[in-house]
Amino acid sequence: MSASKHRLYFLLQLVAHRLKKRADGALKDSAGLTTAQAAVLSIIAKDGPVTQRFVADKLSQRESAVMTMVNRLLAADYISRQRSASDGRAWELTISANGLQALSNIKAPFALINDVLDKNIDAKDADRLAVSLKKILAALDA
Repeated sequence: MSASKHRLYFLLQLVAHRLKKRADGALKDSAGLTTAQAAVLSIIAKDGPVTQRFVADKLSQRESAVMTMVNRLLAADYISRQRSASDGRAWELTISANGLQALSNIKAPFALINDVLDKNIDAKDADRLAVSLKKILAALDA
C-alpha cells in the first residue's frame, strides 16, 4: 500500500498534533512547561552547561526560537545563564534545582503519553515504526 493511499502524512500530522496537545496540557499542569520547553530543559540537564546555539542545533530550531524558551525558563528559575569562560560573546545555560524538580515532575505525564502509545502499538510494530521514522528523518535531512 502506498503512503498516499493511507494518507500517512495526514495521519502523522493528526497524531503528532493530538499527542503534543495532550502532553502540553499534562506538562503545564505538572511543571508549568510546554513540551518544547521540556525538551530545552532536558538538553540543558543532560549536556549542560551549553550555549543556546547548541540547544538550537540539537532541536533543529532557529536560535531565536530557543531564545524565547530560554527566557521563559530563566523567568521560572528553571535554568541560569552566565557568560562562557571560553567565549565571552556566548552565554552558557545550566539547570537549576527548580529545573531538576520540574524534570522530575514531568516523568508521570510523559509515562501516561507513552502508555497510550504502548497500548496501541505492539512491541514489534513499535520497533518497525521507530526504524521507519528514523529513515524518514534521515531522508528529509539529506
